[in-house]
Amino acid sequence: MDSTTPSFSFTPNPAPVSPERRAELMANPGFGRVFTDHMATVSYTEGRGWHDAKVVPYGPLSLDPASSVLHYAQEIFEGLKAYRTPEGSVVMFRPDANARRFRDSAARMAMAELPEELFVGAIEALVRADRDWVPSGEGQSLYLRPFMISNDVFLGVKPASEYLFCVIACPVGAYFGGGCVSVWVSETYTRAAPGGTGAVKCGGNYAASLQAQAESKREGCDQVLFLDSREQRYVEEMGGMNVVFVDGDTLVTPPLGGTILPGITRDTLLMLARARGLKVEERPLPIDEVFEKAASGQFSEAFACGTAAVISPIGKLRRPTGEAVFGDGVTPGALSLSLKDELVGLQTGRGNDANGWVHRIL
Repeated sequence: MDSTTPSFSFTPNPAPVSPERRAELMANPGFGRVFTDHMATVSYTEGRGWHDAKVVPYGPLSLDPASSVLHYAQEIFEGLKAYRTPEGSVVMFRPDANARRFRDSAARMAMAELPEELFVGAIEALVRADRDWVPSGEGQSLYLRPFMISNDVFLGVKPASEYLFCVIACPVGAYFGGGCVSVWVSETYTRAAPGGTGAVKCGGNYAASLQAQAESKREGCDQVLFLDSREQRYVEEMGGMNVVFVDGDTLVTPPLGGTILPGITRDTLLMLARARGLKVEERPLPIDEVFEKAASGQFSEAFACGTAAVISPIGKLRRPTGEAVFGDGVTPGALSLSLKDELVGLQTGRGNDANGWVHRIL
């Protein structure tokens, strides 16, 4: 197919969720539990390229037991949101950045690279089909999950020659509740190693983080923070989010270098901070320095950032030898909340989109 002008066929769901039931589900959707009526799919075959783009009823995928994704984990995904603006239109925020990261992930995983316009076109086609699922409540959005799997049927260890790209969607509320989150610093597990897939959005990275996340729960914390794999000394990122510390008029965050996911929310917040005249330091950050500067009050705030949670203020970091408390440990910091308000305003079409980040669908 001509990737510059993606065209999707449409097969309507013969049994869509009723408007009454949809309203009931969307009143309190939680996160990742309620799905819309349709999904978008595109197939890839070596020698033919991308083809058979369609929007079809949401439902199970049919996979051969020998499909390579089940054995060698050639799989990647993205996460972004569609928002209902105050005027009732539907927009996305920087989908081109997600499309580029998806291609980068595919390249690292030796998978077929999906053209950016096909990535965005698939999302647009799905959102148009399921426009009534885009919520308008405070803090709500339509979470979009594009993903790609290798569905070649073989048991040899080599890159697959067939892939399936799919987009599903679910209305969501806040990822975390209000207030601050507590974070356990893992000294047992690491998330990624140099030369590995730390900068890639692949399922294996998240599977490898689950044991550490369980450890954090046992320690009474909401999330886990990983350190570097070589020395277990430097801050890297959290289980599913980047991390930032506030030092006066400066945001301090670990540098990207192959072991940290290049978060689009992270990138956006750093640009917004610079536009305000704040300083940004992307540098190696020893965990001992974080604890020392939290104790002295020099690091007055800390927050996690990512698509799902936007900004989640951190109240405490905990490790076996003690705690680092930011502010009073309970109240979100003023700068964290201010940056969140500015970003959410842009995402929902209420801010001044000077950078052209807002992508209108409807």
